[in-house]
Amino acid sequence: MPHPLDNRPILRMNGAGNEILVLDLRGLDHVLAPREARAIAAAPGLRFDQLMALHDPRAAGDDAFMRIYNVDGSLSGACGNGTRCVAWALAREGRERLSLETDAGRIETQREAETQFTVDMGRPKLDWREIPLSRAADTRSVALEPPVAGAPAQFSAVSMGNPHAVFFVPDALAIPLETLGPALEHHPLFPERANISFAQIVAPDDILLRVWERGTGATKACGSAACATVVAGARAGRTERRARVALPGGELTIDWRADDHVMMTGPVEFEFETRLTAALFEGVDA
Repeated sequence: MPHPLDNRPILRMNGAGNEILVLDLRGLDHVLAPREARAIAAAPGLRFDQLMALHDPRAAGDDAFMRIYNVDGSLSGACGNGTRCVAWALAREGRERLSLETDAGRIETQREAETQFTVDMGRPKLDWREIPLSRAADTRSVALEPPVAGAPAQFSAVSMGNPHAVFFVPDALAIPLETLGPALEHHPLFPERANISFAQIVAPDDILLRVWERGTGATKACGSAACATVVAGARAGRTERRARVALPGGELTIDWRADDHVMMTGPVEFEFETRLTAALFEGVDA
């Protein structure tokens, strides 16, 4: 019996440098297993930060249901850069505006230019239970207890569909991300792990950001982290509610509107399209 993913087309793209795969499973009754996601990531040229799997919509009016996989096969609640890539892929079908459902909620997108899209990332969650943290805290400023050597003593916590810890630092480039990232991702304060951001405020509307993503590692960009950082900065009076966020892979514009929705605008780039083969999944452990 052929593997359901045999000969299935897959797009490789990037959103501000964030390495994204878009796998369209609409019309196919198959949910990608974590082991299958890991097998795809191990294929030459298909290593990804996030894989966006599209399924038939569950509700009238939606364009697709979307599952988001990290490179370790775990699921992510949100990926703004990947969602822009999905918007580009579906724009080829003539869809300039999209409504995409995820387990974390509904996301709407709009095309601004040929390769520029805006994603409505929804309302941030700010209560410690919703993020979640393992103990009660004012999420504007949470003490890092127990401390981690080399890490700032305080951080801000935000959920943008997935948990984020934002550390404001004087020099983001000086942070040993490969060391602090995994230690903080798995800190006991984060029962579901967390995305770890180090943010340098260049100006109230200009932020330099480096991110360690939960389940993936250091990435060139993370849209939901950029959103969480502007929310955290505005709540603390460090930034304006609209700011440019510069990441290693590119720039995003984040606008935390008066209606509490966080809008993210940024670029996408199509790299290539290929097809999966059954051989890719041979010997994959159950």
